[in-house]
Amino acid sequence: MLLGFVVGYLILNLLAGLYASRRVKKSDDFILAGRKLPLLLATTTVFATWFGSETVMGASAEMAEHGLRGVIEDPFGASLCLLLVGVFFARKLYRMNLLTFGDFYKICFGRKAELFAGISLVVSYIGWIAAQMVAMGLVIHTFLPEINIQLAIIVSSLCVVGYTWLGGLWAVSITDFVQTVLIIVGLIIVLIIVSDAAGGIGHVIEQTPASYFRFFPDNDWTSWVGWFAAWITIGLGSIPQQDVFQRVMASDSEKTAVRSSLIAAGMYLTVAMIPLLLALCARQLIAAPGDSQLLLTELIRQKTGLWVQVLFFGALLSAIMSTASGALLAPSVILSENIVRPFLKIKNDRALLRLTRFCIIIVACIALAMALVRKDIYELVGEASEISLVSLFVPLCAGLFLKSRNEKAALVSMFSGFAGWIIARFFETEFPPMLIGTGASLAGMILFSVLCRRSAASDN
Repeated sequence: MLLGFVVGYLILNLLAGLYASRRVKKSDDFILAGRKLPLLLATTTVFATWFGSETVMGASAEMAEHGLRGVIEDPFGASLCLLLVGVFFARKLYRMNLLTFGDFYKICFGRKAELFAGISLVVSYIGWIAAQMVAMGLVIHTFLPEINIQLAIIVSSLCVVGYTWLGGLWAVSITDFVQTVLIIVGLIIVLIIVSDAAGGIGHVIEQTPASYFRFFPDNDWTSWVGWFAAWITIGLGSIPQQDVFQRVMASDSEKTAVRSSLIAAGMYLTVAMIPLLLALCARQLIAAPGDSQLLLTELIRQKTGLWVQVLFFGALLSAIMSTASGALLAPSVILSENIVRPFLKIKNDRALLRLTRFCIIIVACIALAMALVRKDIYELVGEASEISLVSLFVPLCAGLFLKSRNEKAALVSMFSGFAGWIIARFFETEFPPMLIGTGASLAGMILFSVLCRRSAASDN
């Protein structure tokens, strides 16, 4: 029965992509859903794009091992990101009426900044996409052991590529709406059943060591620095990302762009508590599996009946596929519009649409290759956000909130931030590499802006 469910679910998503493809007449339809997403679709596609494998499988494993302090990065940092987007960034970005995030850097800082930002964004997404592909394979293999994990990764990835290639953001938003319903309903029902088997939520909390509920770090500077770094990795690092930008720009109005981000932030933090509670239940009901990322899937497989397994499997697969499709579309758009198109000098809209679809295949192949050799979901996602944090966040804020825009200062900020991060990772510094990179990016922006100002003043 589970095999039939998997096949049926994958076919349903492909049919949704085929239906959405009828709405795609030009590149704007494919990339931004024609800028016509109402509040409901805009909110659910933001939520579903973010609520993925790292939320259900990665965060639950961290919760079971380290408690609340282990999941600051996600879901708390992720919810912070959506909140900040809604409060400070959505309105300003929507008014610029852009197609991609790369276009923002081109308008504010020039072609070189656009190219560097585009490459950084594409690279940052590869790990995130790979994480979702790994998760899809792990889930299918867990419930259907007869299917090889590599084969499961490839087949599920082909399905996501298929409906994303067909319908673009229209397909993603339609499937995200359905998947959001499945995620919320499925997880709530599973929590009720599993917590009852564990003696109730109150009993589970009573049996969990108090240290698991400690939210703040120990009273030493290294703990506080690590805690702060966890907050900003996704909390700030995912703000300059194409998937967030796409959903802002695809909204049918400025008000929708703001409200959808704020509502999705609340939804994300609320629903993300369910996998964390399930992780606490799992600690008391089953022995920890060899791969901690499989904690919840093993809990459901060992302690529930077939129908509950179908519910959980549907919710989990929905969460992963919705994130995978959004993550796949975002860098493909950047690659086609901001990197390849200027070199090929493509001006025809239909040619751009064909190029974007071709880029989806290229990005998917690279991510699939990474997925087949790396398996740590939480680490892959964290690395993705660090790249955009250290190289793109400071120039984004400068371009949006400062009156003067300096191309050279922006380029120095991007390069110094990325270089600082790479060097810190290479030498395995005790101080978090993303903080070193972000600090270098900020210093580069400030110092070079001051130098350019002084140079201009002396010339006058």
